Amino acid sequence: MSIESFIRTVCVQTAVYWSAPVADGYGSYTFASPTEISCRWDGKKEIFIDAQGREAVSKAKILVTEDVDEEGYLYLGELDDLSTAQKANPKLVEGACLIRAFEKTPMIKSTTVFVRTVYV
Repeated sequence: MSIESFIRTVCVQTAVYWSAPVADGYGSYTFASPTEISCRWDGKKEIFIDAQGREAVSKAKILVTEDVDEEGYLYLGELDDLSTAQKANPKLVEGACLIRAFEKTPMIKSTTVFVRTVYV
């Protein structure tokens, strides 16, 4: 079994993902529509290096099966759990976490197989 197949096998939880917000042209930011992604949400705290190069401690380390944006949000749950207002703004969702770091590590001798790790 390849590592990518293994990761897909262990990523049995569902998370709601909002990509990083974009400027709306009126001085505010908006989020794109959220999507559901597969993940393995490990609540273990871990030290990581953030986008500014500082050491930080995560609330959780999450394996995902696709790329995500730093500054986006993840919520362990399903879209059906959320109201229309919450779908439009993850900051209204209790338990939604800011993606503070995203690592995409290629497997040895591969340019197409990756391990994707999120720190929130």
